[in-house]
Amino acid sequence: MSDSEVAFSLRAVERDIAEAARCARRDPGAVKLIAVSKTVPELAIEEAIACGQRRFGENRVQEAKAKWPALRERHPDVELHLIGPLQSNKVRDAVELFDVIHSVDRPKIVSALGEEMKHAARRPRLLVQVNTGEEPQKSGVLPSEADAFVSLCHDALRLPIEGLMCIPPLDEEPAMHFALLAKIAARLGLQELSMGMSGDFEKAIAFGATYVRVGTAIFGARDTNHD
Repeated sequence: MSDSEVAFSLRAVERDIAEAARCARRDPGAVKLIAVSKTVPELAIEEAIACGQRRFGENRVQEAKAKWPALRERHPDVELHLIGPLQSNKVRDAVELFDVIHSVDRPKIVSALGEEMKHAARRPRLLVQVNTGEEPQKSGVLPSEADAFVSLCHDALRLPIEGLMCIPPLDEEPAMHFALLAKIAARLGLQELSMGMSGDFEKAIAFGATYVRVGTAIFGARDTNHD
């Protein structure tokens, strides 16, 4: 996708987000767009930044480590989100690189993040990934275990959990998964809901999404599970 196409597509997504929010009787400013930049070259990212986009999402710590330090040096106001799985051996790099981590999903990661944040100068904001479809191949806390897991993060390790994230099964209606995530978040008093991708972010906004993760609709088609 050319630079001009990135600018055109970004504006179209922004309009669609605003319209979906108005239809849901929500403030469009309450919905934050994360431009998913997995595999996206720096030139296309620079074009999105030039258009005013400031939140970007990456799936892999290693890829982000390779391309984002230079970008952030040029654009220090950019906010970087990890939306893919986090391995325990990448926790130190993740804390150093990311402002928000959406994929907190198991006690081992919680412990590693807590330990790293004791010594690091940065404390990324955290969201818990919930496996709303209870898919065995997918990361995330089961819905029935979400309350206890968030309590562990908050009470035992004092980690700053701000919300929840989900990725609905590809073969199911996403609305019921968005509704479930919103219900769990409301019960736990969590404000942030990371849900909705290129094909379904309008539905996610109707159910209260505060972060939508959009890549394909901005940067063009590519192979990713988080877009």
